[in-house]
Amino acid sequence: MTLQQFEYIVALDEYRHYVSAAEHCYVSQPNLTMQVKKLEEEIGVRIFDRDKKPLQPTKIGKEIILRARQILRETKQLKEFVTHEKESLEGEFTVGIIPTLAPYLLPQFLPSFIEENPKVHLKIRELQTSQIISQLENGIIDIGILVTPLDESSIREIPVFYEPFLLYLPEKHRFLEEKLMLADDLDPSEVLVLDEGHCFREQALSICRDAKHGSSIGFEYQSGSIEALKSLVQKGVGYTLVPELSVSEGKDGLHVRRFTAPEPVREVSIVVHNSYIKDSVINRLKSSIQQSVPKQLLKKQSIVGFDWK
Repeated sequence: MTLQQFEYIVALDEYRHYVSAAEHCYVSQPNLTMQVKKLEEEIGVRIFDRDKKPLQPTKIGKEIILRARQILRETKQLKEFVTHEKESLEGEFTVGIIPTLAPYLLPQFLPSFIEENPKVHLKIRELQTSQIISQLENGIIDIGILVTPLDESSIREIPVFYEPFLLYLPEKHRFLEEKLMLADDLDPSEVLVLDEGHCFREQALSICRDAKHGSSIGFEYQSGSIEALKSLVQKGVGYTLVPELSVSEGKDGLHVRRFTAPEPVREVSIVVHNSYIKDSVINRLKSSIQQSVPKQLLKKQSIVGFDWK
């Protein structure tokens, strides 16, 4: 049995389709099929049930694939260890970042990071928190950038900065008369939030969970985009909470108000699997991000103990 065969059965398990798995592995479909059958013949069991549509692993096949993933992960770790020992910063790394961070954080640090690290190639994917955790555990991505804490025993968290939540209001709203806002003054029935699956939704709801109930705005609107929520608020419908990096001083300055101290913030971290040893990449990425964001976001003491769960 070979590592290449392990890569083929892992890809086949992920895509459940011979052609798609072959394309992922950059081999022909007949070659992949032949190698999988060869592996099955060598170990004397069927890894996949070809009678089911879509393709399904057998009961013992699931265990074999799980062990193959572990072997591939350990092999990758060995290669990373060698690179790390040489003290070189080069290679390709897959990074998952949550959608409520990507459009605001990436433009801040990515251009300078690329320029300063020409031998590093980042493959960046927008993923939700649950997807990042799953793909870190399965070795599909190398690094995640998201909001912590996660309370996942298999994941290592490296806090990078602490981003305040701001209240985003329509023009002439009564709250704009206040210099600072109290979370208790918010009316949950007027707050527009992101849709299910976004951790930012739960964070926003957590801030106003104990607020007094007022009149409804007449409908419930949930979006997958912070910019969509801001546009709706600009038209005079409800209000919302936004992360500080999403606010442009010129465009959004007349719509925002800060909360009283201590401000509600979200902890943004780099996360990796516990087995990941490429600290040189983590440290360089952390340094680049911290140099790009406003310095006040680096102060840990501004964080509030909200329960994000």
